[in-house]
Amino acid sequence: MTAPAAGEVFLATEDGGRLALSVLPPLEHGGEQLPAVVLTHGWGGSRRVWSPVTDRLLRRGFPVVVHDLRGHGGSTAGSFGISAEAMTADLARVVDYAGGAPIIVGHSGGGFAALSLAAASGPGAGPVGLVLVASAAHGQDTPEKEASMMEAPLFSWALRRPALGRLLLGRMTGTALDPRLREVNRQVFAGTPPPVRAACFRSSRGMDLRAALASVRVPAAVLAGEKDQVIRPELGRELASALPDATFTPLPGAGHVLPLERPDEVVAAVLRVSGEATGQPVSGGAVKRAGSR
Repeated sequence: MTAPAAGEVFLATEDGGRLALSVLPPLEHGGEQLPAVVLTHGWGGSRRVWSPVTDRLLRRGFPVVVHDLRGHGGSTAGSFGISAEAMTADLARVVDYAGGAPIIVGHSGGGFAALSLAAASGPGAGPVGLVLVASAAHGQDTPEKEASMMEAPLFSWALRRPALGRLLLGRMTGTALDPRLREVNRQVFAGTPPPVRAACFRSSRGMDLRAALASVRVPAAVLAGEKDQVIRPELGRELASALPDATFTPLPGAGHVLPLERPDEVVAAVLRVSGEATGQPVSGGAVKRAGSR
């Protein structure tokens, strides 16, 4: 399939919404045709959190398609609103636009959509590889008190105050994250409409994809920050165990926002998955199999 033209793109959704995409050509060409990489962020995020990863992928020769989830950034919520099913359907549209056989890199809630799409895809369809970053396949029953806080006026007011907002979101990241990147994380989270944040956290209640993942026969890599207080690293290990062909890599000292905290490790995982998917080995660092530590 012909690669999509580079630039800023808006895709229509079936419920009258629009998805904002950035289609980015590689900066380096090594002669081989590398698969496109679709980057899908987590709840309350935007395309902006992928900037460190995007730059590195483009320099390694990968075409990149990065989009905003519905209701986030430049994307609208559509008439269906925010649900796991709608976000999975949106990702399917993005994948089709990207050429139909990309590597999907999903962070947090974006990983839920990536897993759902991969599980629903038939043989030879869907992504050729998966990188799941601080994500899980189950255990995401957010208490209503926490979900309600996401749309509470006082919480939103605090997020808009730089110092206070960074303090509130401090548990999301490891201690070594550059203060400027902490501010990026705050700006992105504060910029997401409060009802969208709350709806996202309600959307994963009852989710358990583990049994369905037995049909996902593509190479996968699961990364988890050992200090992640949002999605426990043990859930990442269980996710890797549920996938037939997955590696698990725990990242000491890292928290939840790995696209900002550990972009090199995320890119190394993409390189490994790409090598397995295409049969062209690519060096990308040490790998730990699911269940190892």
